Amino acid sequence: MSSKSQNTWTNVREELLKTPDLRNLLDDLEKIWHEEQIKRHTFWATVDENRKAEFILGEIVYHSPVYGRHWMASSNILARLLPYVKDNDLGKVGVEKVMIRLTRNDYEPDICFWAKEQTVTFWQIQSAFPPPDFILEILSESTKERDYGIKMTDYALHGIKEYWIVDPENKTVEQYLLDQQQFQLAQKLKEGMLGSEIIPGFEISVRDIFEE
Repeated sequence: MSSKSQNTWTNVREELLKTPDLRNLLDDLEKIWHEEQIKRHTFWATVDENRKAEFILGEIVYHSPVYGRHWMASSNILARLLPYVKDNDLGKVGVEKVMIRLTRNDYEPDICFWAKEQTVTFWQIQSAFPPPDFILEILSESTKERDYGIKMTDYALHGIKEYWIVDPENKTVEQYLLDQQQFQLAQKLKEGMLGSEIIPGFEISVRDIFEE
């Protein structure tokens, strides 16, 4: 959550606590939550494993096929990340259709990583997973608002320690690190080496990410 989002929530919370109609408001929110969870359980039961879909703020969000620059960046990162994590026995890497389940929303990040301590509880037919330690999202016009908005806020609130936003159009990578339930921008690079704080020893050249 950004500092601006935190301040906005604090202001909204203070106003809500002042309303004399708080009980009715809570009842309305409880009803909304209950209806949303029914819809969410239907989503879990019917989601197609062959199509990327997420459940965000009560709505099912389907994803269109990606542009070449998107999957090229993803492939370039994975070509280096997957063998590194496996060779060093660090944990597990999730890709595209791996669903993470948070308190209200369900996401399928482009790339994510769980440290080994978490993965010992994973099993073969598991279809949804807990918050990872690291998430990487690759921007597109259709996802940009969510990647910088609800996802950034939700990921921070659930303790995801590191968040990379890869921009194939501008060929930049932003690295965010968690600080008291808020992401702080550590660096934004257009060239040079980018090292992860959470995946021990892993680093990648920004130029290699956008190699065609």
